[in-house]
Amino acid sequence: MPEKQPRPEWNLSERDTIILQELARDPQLTSRRLRDLLDEEHDIDVSHVTVNESIRRMREDGVFREALVPNEEQLFFSLFEFQFNPEGFEENWRDALEHIRSSRHTFMYFLSDGDYQWKTIMMFKDREQESKWIHEFYKEYGELITNLRNSVVTNVLKFGTDPELFEVFQEDGDDE
Repeated sequence: MPEKQPRPEWNLSERDTIILQELARDPQLTSRRLRDLLDEEHDIDVSHVTVNESIRRMREDGVFREALVPNEEQLFFSLFEFQFNPEGFEENWRDALEHIRSSRHTFMYFLSDGDYQWKTIMMFKDREQESKWIHEFYKEYGELITNLRNSVVTNVLKFGTDPELFEVFQEDGDDE
């Protein structure tokens, strides 16, 4: 199985939550500008060094990840869904998953419940490149893969994290 990242052991303070919200709004904010926003809009007085340290610690502890994400207008996105054929599973599943994980086209891959369905979101420069990737993947792992479904993502209507999402860390059991 792919190595699962541990859940961060972190109790986000109000300041940390606001920092995450502001970074979600504008990932290019400097620690000095964040310090100013904390002071001006939230009445939190800290140094830019403290802000920088909070960001560094949250990053190191896995509270958030930073990723270079290309503009969704420049690439074609595809959702692949597949299952493993039980025959030959034990000898071959790791190679197939490592192939997907290490592919330069893989943006995200994950396991969903229900039918034990693997899914991956992939990015390609065009449909021809996508078709070639599928062809090569099937040549290498076709006997292991069953029920491969490919969905072309035609319109990306939302791409990103809403800053308000981080408010859940300050809520006391309120479900929405």
